[in-house]
Amino acid sequence: MSFFTKKTAIITGATSGIGQGIAWALNKQGANLILSGRNVGRGQRLEKQLGPSAHFVAGDIKQPRANEALVEAALERFGRLDMLVLSAGQLGIGKLDTLSLEDWQETIATNLNAVFYLLKYAIPEMQKRGEGSVVIIGSVAARHAFPSHPAYSASKGALPALVRQLARDYSPEIRVNLVSPAQVITPLLHNSVKAFDNPDEILEETAQKLPMKRLGLPEDIAHTVLHLLSDQASWITGSNFVVDGGFLAT
Repeated sequence: MSFFTKKTAIITGATSGIGQGIAWALNKQGANLILSGRNVGRGQRLEKQLGPSAHFVAGDIKQPRANEALVEAALERFGRLDMLVLSAGQLGIGKLDTLSLEDWQETIATNLNAVFYLLKYAIPEMQKRGEGSVVIIGSVAARHAFPSHPAYSASKGALPALVRQLARDYSPEIRVNLVSPAQVITPLLHNSVKAFDNPDEILEETAQKLPMKRLGLPEDIAHTVLHLLSDQASWITGSNFVVDGGFLAT
């Protein structure tokens, strides 16, 4: 039997990209899933595709109440909460002097505040069980500057420090780790390269510059996330795992 059988995970950003890849991977391993995402139609379709062990909860994770509702749904539908995968992300493209106040606030709210909200409501429930595992999806943008990504980089840059703090405060019962991808083929990546004058060429050039000679796939990230969620990573917490095809080595 899989380690994940009958355990319950909340996944934010589950309706596309990396979050969806993680949802499929956990589903195949027998986990129960509470899915969160911006697009209600995609969320409902994903719920149907994954079957009765998955449940989509509509809501705006930038709002505290929406995150509380995800925790409530896990407990009401499956009776337990074992894992969190915080994968929702927003770009907020634009140089600092041209970026709107709204785009800055929305990006920080999605990439950082929503992480705080879900953890605030979920950690007490994990403490009641005496165990839990959390993986937050960060970005190499915390360590490498990209054109016109100040809000994204700032919000992702806060996550390594937050993860270290959480590991200090909640170990050994709850493990918290960060996975920081580079260029993974997702809708977010295609929106990100719009900051360049030649987005299509940039993607091809980036793939060829990487030591692995290809862009990442959602399943590349999902493999690392599942390892960190499992007991195979029982001595890992407070860490930042860069999964980047060698990007930071170039």
